[in-house]
Amino acid sequence: MQQKNNYEMTALMTEYIRSIQPSGVTVSIGGEIGHIGGVNSTIDDFKAFMQGYMQKLATGNLGISKVAIQTGTSHGGIPLPDGTIAQVDIDFDAIKTIGDVARDEYGIGGPVQHGASTLPASLFGKFPEYKTLEIHLATEFQNIVYAHMNENLKQTMWSWLRENAREEMKDGMTDEQFIYKSRKKAWGNFKKEVWNLPLEEKIPYAARA
Repeated sequence: MQQKNNYEMTALMTEYIRSIQPSGVTVSIGGEIGHIGGVNSTIDDFKAFMQGYMQKLATGNLGISKVAIQTGTSHGGIPLPDGTIAQVDIDFDAIKTIGDVARDEYGIGGPVQHGASTLPASLFGKFPEYKTLEIHLATEFQNIVYAHMNENLKQTMWSWLRENAREEMKDGMTDEQFIYKSRKKAWGNFKKEVWNLPLEEKIPYAARA
């Protein structure tokens, strides 16, 4: 029951994508089990999802090719009171065991790693060893842009967040934690200002990316 809504919606989305994909093109679709930032995924979670998904998927439709699992990370990382990010222990055994079952029993490529931007560089060499299909790095691109943004614009964005994203401020949070957790909400409101930054301010972003 824990995976029921998940596999039903994934099957519906799979069928929709297959119905609109261009002729001669096969879109690679990914599923997801577990809540990012929650309890680590298990073989039982994965099998429950896949068994329900395969039953719901229309006959003849090609299914998912990968599955995102929870291994101990969280989107954007966990900011500490001083603004630094807490270290994370990755459950590589979950990647291996779920990946083996995914390939051997269901014919799909294996796991995807969320929230890898805040991991130490020393861990990245291990993901290929455990046959991880993808590593998601959106937060790191965000870090690069904010690290090189002119201070006036950045402080304007922080002020906007303090006024318009106050629901992100939880009891006991420092201002540094609040900014780190809420800063993704500033992009939409300041899209024009960021887009129109002078070229000389954009070059460092491209150099780092």
